[in-house]
Amino acid sequence: MGEVQITWVQNEQFIGTDSTNHSIVLSTTKDGTGSKPSDLLLIGLGACSGVDVVGILVKKQQNFTGLQIKVSGQQDTDPPWTFRKLHIEYIVRGKGISEKAVQQAIELSEDKYCSVAATLRGVAEITSSFQIVEDSSD
Repeated sequence: MGEVQITWVQNEQFIGTDSTNHSIVLSTTKDGTGSKPSDLLLIGLGACSGVDVVGILVKKQQNFTGLQIKVSGQQDTDPPWTFRKLHIEYIVRGKGISEKAVQQAIELSEDKYCSVAATLRGVAEITSSFQIVEDSSD
């Protein structure tokens, strides 16, 4: 079971500590001293899937040198500003990377392995896209 701790610091600022004792500052945009909690949700989705995609591409022996993930979300206009649509864009860099391997890695992550995606899927539509950037042959 996962467990985290959130401690109020001052005003609208908190310190969140994860189950491995790593901490992050959280705040509202008005306070401006830390990450917005709703942004951390998007980061969590991207990182959860990224761990899977990297692991699967390694197993598929793909010669990738980089992975960047951009996650965007559309929220309701009224409180509690629920996310309804999430889009994950994967940018994979490397040499001779197979589109099929990348597509399979993304599908396995989003549909089978990523606990964050599985949790959010009940509330929000999750879509994804990817691009492969070929490293120069220098």
